[in-house]
Amino acid sequence: MLPAYKNYSTWSPAVRWFHWINVLSVTALILVGLMMLYSKEIGIVSIEARVGLKELHVSIGYIFATNFLIRLIFAFAGPASARFSAFIPGKSFMQSLQSYRASLKAGKPQQFIGHNPLGKLAVTALFTLLTVLAISGLIRAGTDIYYPPFGSTVASYIAEEGIDPASLIPYQSEGVNAEKMASLKTFKSPFGKIHLYTAYLLMFLVVIHVTAVVRAEVKEGDRLVSSMFSGKKTLSEKPQDK
Repeated sequence: MLPAYKNYSTWSPAVRWFHWINVLSVTALILVGLMMLYSKEIGIVSIEARVGLKELHVSIGYIFATNFLIRLIFAFAGPASARFSAFIPGKSFMQSLQSYRASLKAGKPQQFIGHNPLGKLAVTALFTLLTVLAISGLIRAGTDIYYPPFGSTVASYIAEEGIDPASLIPYQSEGVNAEKMASLKTFKSPFGKIHLYTAYLLMFLVVIHVTAVVRAEVKEGDRLVSSMFSGKKTLSEKPQDK
């Protein structure tokens, strides 16, 4: 007997827009970030070109950060499928995780309108990493090239007396107080390392996430990929989260 398929509404338009804008912006940030990291190896050696790459990276970062901020607002005040409660593990999470893992071992995976328990862990980890990247990125944007929201404060701090902070040029010492610049470098260095290694961790987690999503789409009939386009899931079993 063939299974009885049924359609369920899932991700709201806001969640779907966030997801795909996030995918595109994070991919672009990673590509430009790798170009910055290996600029000498690919022949980008002039300070102007390196600053240009940084400015491009930061400009894309604003798109990412704005999109992420809107998503966080929806996590507090949006529809049910967009809220933190839809993916942050709750008090009965361990029980649902054990039940889901048992269903996988039995060859009859449970189906969900939203995220399955493993998906909730992945999304929680992704949101945590994205938050760290956004905060550390904005700090480095201000301390490296004096971009908002912290750039004007940083420039005012390091500018020599009588020098217009707006006239300072990134990575150049003219008009800069050497002692204050040294303290700024000490301050910003940890944020650069945090930003870099969090990006590496994000790339690793994205690979795992995509692999798990494709597996769920193909083997479990969870329709995760298609539902992120359509906002609907077609399931053959009663969903566990209905």
